[in-house]
Amino acid sequence: MRLLVVEDEARLAAALQRGLQAEGFAVDVTGDGQDGLELARHGDYDAMILDVMLPRLSGYRVVRQLRAEQKWLPVLMLSAKDGEYDQADGLDCGADDYLTKPFSYVVLLARLRALLRRGSPERPAVLRHGDLELDPAQRKVSVAGAEVMLTAREFALLEYLLRRPGEVVSKTELLDHVWDAALDTAANAVEVYVGYLRRKIGRERLETVRGAGYRLAATGGS
Repeated sequence: MRLLVVEDEARLAAALQRGLQAEGFAVDVTGDGQDGLELARHGDYDAMILDVMLPRLSGYRVVRQLRAEQKWLPVLMLSAKDGEYDQADGLDCGADDYLTKPFSYVVLLARLRALLRRGSPERPAVLRHGDLELDPAQRKVSVAGAEVMLTAREFALLEYLLRRPGEVVSKTELLDHVWDAALDTAANAVEVYVGYLRRKIGRERLETVRGAGYRLAATGGS
């Protein structure tokens, strides 16, 4: 397994390289964000360990750019920024895991092994289907390039459908995943919000499959 470590703290980078090589990994190291992006683009790596605060290009920008280019290299982000919003930002921009400094090397290895077991399935930071785009991190939706304003419930409903492109999703599944399970929500709430959503994104983009549920239909775009 070949790993890329992007870390500008020289002593930590060297310690990571020695430790990972002792575990049998081939390890390349750089301390610069722009260099890390170029290596990730063109190198045949199985995973990347990525610091957040880097010269020239931050770790957030590195991973966001990789995902925008549809490169799904597994990324374990390291950072001294341990706030919950910092961690959420890292994961929302496309990282697969986030570990705060100082960290346990044993835990880092375990998380790295978990990433390698999962491999590199597509995990886009921005969800697209036809000419629909939804950015979970920025809470933005656009249709054919024009921004559309959705309520929190409408946004959650569209996001769930976009994560299952081409699939028929039942009312029960939508109630379970989009509405609060602790609330006694009527089944027709799904129909009501599907109606709201259709008025905003276009009726033709959201199909009813009689007796089964709902499915997104691509209309334009790729």
